[in-house]
Amino acid sequence: MATTKYLPLWTMAAPLAGWLLLGAVSALAHGLLPLVLGAGLIACVLAAVHHAEVVAHRVGEPFGTLVLALAVTVIEVALIVSLMLAGGPATAALARDTVFAAVMIILNGIVGLCLLAGSTRHGEQAFDLYGVNASLATLATMAVLTLVLPNTTTSIAGPIYSSSQLGLIAVASLVLYGAFVLVQTVRHRDYFLPEGEAARDAEEHAALPSRRVTAVSALLLLVCLGAVVLLAKALAPTIERGVDAAGAPKAVIGVVIAAIVLLPEGLAALRAARADRLQTSLNLALGSALASIGLTIPAVAMVSLATGWTLVLGLDLKAMVLLVLTLLVATLSLGTGRTTVLQGVVHLVIFAVYLFTTVVP
Repeated sequence: MATTKYLPLWTMAAPLAGWLLLGAVSALAHGLLPLVLGAGLIACVLAAVHHAEVVAHRVGEPFGTLVLALAVTVIEVALIVSLMLAGGPATAALARDTVFAAVMIILNGIVGLCLLAGSTRHGEQAFDLYGVNASLATLATMAVLTLVLPNTTTSIAGPIYSSSQLGLIAVASLVLYGAFVLVQTVRHRDYFLPEGEAARDAEEHAALPSRRVTAVSALLLLVCLGAVVLLAKALAPTIERGVDAAGAPKAVIGVVIAAIVLLPEGLAALRAARADRLQTSLNLALGSALASIGLTIPAVAMVSLATGWTLVLGLDLKAMVLLVLTLLVATLSLGTGRTTVLQGVVHLVIFAVYLFTTVVP
C-alpha cells in the first residue's frame, strides 16, 4: 500500500490559525490583548535575533552586522513615519525623542552591558581601535548636526531648522552614513574584522549555514522585523495611555519605541560580547546608532518637507549635556582598544541617570 510522507500544509495551518483567533478573541474580551501582543512582540524579537545571527555568520563580518543594522533601522524609520502620519503635527518631536533615545540606549545601555558582561566573563577584552574611532567620529558629527545645531541657528528660532537647512542636514546625514558604509565594507573592511586567535578560530570551526538556510533566515528576519513594527504600533496607544496615566513626559514614548526596535540588536550584541567577540558586538552597537541617525533623519525630513509639518530636532539643555557627556565618555572608554569592567559600569551609570531624568526631568 502506498504511503505519503507529508501532510498538506493547510491542514496544519488551519487549526493553528483557529486557536490563534480564539485566543485573540478571548484576550480582547478579557482586556488582556496588550499582554498577548507584548508576548508576541518578545517572541518575534527573539526569532529575529536568531535569524540575524544565521545571516551574519553566512556572509561574514562586517557585512552580517550591517545587514542587521540596516534591517532594524528600516523598521524604526517605518514605525516613526507611520506614527507621524497618524498623529499629524502633534508628533513634531517624536523623531527627535526616538533618535536621541536610540543613541543613549546604544552608547550607554547596550555598550555598557556588553562591556560589563564581556569583561566579567573574559577579563580584559580587545578590539580594533581604527574601526571604533571611525564610527565614533561619524556618530558624533551626525548627532551634533541633527540634535544640537538646530538650537543655535537664527534663520528660524530653534529648536527647528528652516526648510533649506533641514534639506541640507538630511543630505549631510546620508553622505556621512554612505561614506561610513563604504569604509566599513570596501575601503577599510579590515578595521571592522574581529581580531585575536579566538575570534578567528570560532569563525573557522563553526559550521556555515547552507545557502538555502540563509535565504530562509533572511526572509524570516524581514517577516519578524515587520511583525515587530506592527505589534509595536498596535501597542502604541496602550503605551501612550500608560505614560499619560503615570504623568510622565511625552519623551518616554520615544524611549519605549527605541527600546523595542533596538531589542534584537541589543541581544545579538550582548551574546557576541559574552562569546568574547567584542569587535562584532561594537560593530552591531555603533553601526545601529549610525544607521538610526543616518537613515531616520532624512526620512522624517522628507515627510516634514512634503507635508509642511514642523519637525522639532533640537534637544533641551539637559539632554544636550547628557549627549555631550556620552560622546566624551565613549571616546575615552573606547579610545585604547581594550576594555574592562569599569568602562561598562560608567556607561550603565550614565544610562541610569538618562532614564531617571527622562521620567523625572
